[in-house]
Amino acid sequence: CSAFNSFRFLIKGGLAGAAVYVAYDQGLLGSGTEGAAALRKAQETLPPAIQEWTDYLGWEVRAAQLPATPKFDFSISNSWNKGVHTVMSALSVAPTRACEYTVEGWKYVKDLVK
Repeated sequence: CSAFNSFRFLIKGGLAGAAVYVAYDQGLLGSGTEGAAALRKAQETLPPAIQEWTDYLGWEVRAAQLPATPKFDFSISNSWNKGVHTVMSALSVAPTRACEYTVEGWKYVKDLVK
């Protein structure tokens, strides 16, 4: 049973390593421009590959039945930068806001005590 678990672990590790290698080889782990080029390449390659496999398997699939390739206009670096700016902005005003909320809280408590 232990040998089976070890063998299964090796297979999973090999598949994970292969997936990382393919992602690196295709430029998905590089810069944003390399990732965009890899996405364009996949969008150009995938529909003909699907058609080839369906022809090979004998399935009748017309191009009209295949869904259109989704268009992605998403930049991970821009989203990351926007998130970093938002967090830093919130952290920079946090002391001021905390002071304002403390004053408002004390005023609320004083009004309740009266």
